[in-house]
Amino acid sequence: MGKYDDIIDLPRPVSRRHAPMPMLNRAAQFSPFAALTGYGAAIEEAARLTDRWIDLSESEKLELSEKLGALRPGDAMELTYFIPDLRKDGGRYETQRVILRQVIPSEGRLTLSDGRSIDLDAILDVEKAEAE
Repeated sequence: MGKYDDIIDLPRPVSRRHAPMPMLNRAAQFSPFAALTGYGAAIEEAARLTDRWIDLSESEKLELSEKLGALRPGDAMELTYFIPDLRKDGGRYETQRVILRQVIPSEGRLTLSDGRSIDLDAILDVEKAEAE
């Protein structure tokens, strides 16, 4: 004989004082809730990948310097540069087609026609773009 054999076939108890709870309210008791607010966002942030900064060799720096020296204001170029992540270590490399305003070696940066300023150290590669 099983542990609950004596009650297994009994009818479900019904209260005389309280009306049965509607099905919608019963289901709401078991719906999920956010016990740990922000936990999902923290997990997503931890899983988000970033790239590491690439240190160029001296020969790569020299080659990059020569490419930058050959550019003139108004030239279109494909620029690959590092954008640091604001929330965690690392960042990402992005390649964009941009127009050069000027290279300022004394300040270690270049400016683009859209007003952005990029550190020369953050540049991984530059290629002069063909005229459209």
